[in-house]
Amino acid sequence: MTIAHHPSDETLLRLAAGTLGAGPALVVAVHLEGCAACRERLAGLEAVGGAILHEMPPAPLSADLFGRTMERLEGMPPTPVQDRVPKRQPALGIDLPRAMRRCDVGPWRWLGPGFKWSKVGIAGDPEAKVMLLKCRAGLHLPAHGHTGLEFMQVLSGSLSDERGQYFPGDLDEADDQVDHRPVVGQDSDCVCLAALEGDTRLHGWLGRLLRPIVGF
Repeated sequence: MTIAHHPSDETLLRLAAGTLGAGPALVVAVHLEGCAACRERLAGLEAVGGAILHEMPPAPLSADLFGRTMERLEGMPPTPVQDRVPKRQPALGIDLPRAMRRCDVGPWRWLGPGFKWSKVGIAGDPEAKVMLLKCRAGLHLPAHGHTGLEFMQVLSGSLSDERGQYFPGDLDEADDQVDHRPVVGQDSDCVCLAALEGDTRLHGWLGRLLRPIVGF
């Protein structure tokens, strides 16, 4: 499998720094499972970050820092222990990536002719906007734009838009400057994992119909 589309350096930097949201981080984690080149890039960025921290001069701490920290910890509610057992997930007809084993994945829901979606829940971030999309071969998806970044990883099949073609393993980042109408390849259905920062701007009557259903 040849991967032609990868997360940007900025996205990998955010992942390395721990500032990438849970939804986009899940999509990137799925990409990293199959992309040795991006795993190497991420390791390099993490090494650079570690070296920068190592070279920073130590900052003096106030004498009462430990006591104030303990007071804050005592006043915080207990953190729930996350279940380390993989979630029981519905039969979707696909093999989910390892990174999704502890996600709450809903059943397929109808969106339109040849178009289904499944809500993906991430523990600790109920507001994450993450979904699986399943589209029939040859389908033209609704025209749309974004108010923030959209991260989309192709799991099976293929699709294309004005910017290129995307096959299994490819990750596309579409920012608020992108307005597009992806088209699914003719050879097979396409399944993608998508996460949003911001909202989707769906155009036309179909967009107005789908927005209340998906909520993104």
